[in-house]
Amino acid sequence: MTRPTRWATDTKEGHTQWYIDRFRRMAAEGEDLAGEARFVDAMLPRGARVLDAGCGTGRVGAELHARGHVVVGVDADPDLIDAAAADYPGPTWLVADLAEFDLEVAGQQEPFDAAVLAGNVMVFLAPGTETDVLARMRACVKLEGFVVIGFHVNRELALKDFDSYVADAGLRIEHRFATWHLDAWHDDADFAVTVLRHRR
Repeated sequence: MTRPTRWATDTKEGHTQWYIDRFRRMAAEGEDLAGEARFVDAMLPRGARVLDAGCGTGRVGAELHARGHVVVGVDADPDLIDAAAADYPGPTWLVADLAEFDLEVAGQQEPFDAAVLAGNVMVFLAPGTETDVLARMRACVKLEGFVVIGFHVNRELALKDFDSYVADAGLRIEHRFATWHLDAWHDDADFAVTVLRHRR
């Protein structure tokens, strides 16, 4: 791994288990955890290949798998990957650093139709790896594919900096929304969902 992620360095001891328990409890209580997956599914053909990058406990990838897509979930935290594999058999779950993710090394013979980074993944990356991660996502997605990213803009990552990393990684902004439910973007929004495409 290039350097430790903010998930590893900036969270309290026991945070990973708290996070696992939280989402298991929410699922057991019947809360809607599929908003991001519905967003991505609406943009995909049936049976698409999807990279769930920074997959955490696997809830987004699992829902996309249930909708008929081929899903590979990747996270740097092995405990989160263990939880995803235990709770959601079906997708392929891998431990990997997004800043170093490589299709061939991961055993993937073809690029993805889409990559999704939900759950504040960009906020928890290792500092200084943002452009590297976006460039890796670009390399993993077909020319006609897309990358979609959602994060709180009032945390460690400013939106103007994110947009700069996007350009440096060879991607372009196609759409931006204020929520995963397609609420219109506005400058006072505290959350941004951005759809990215290859810059040609």
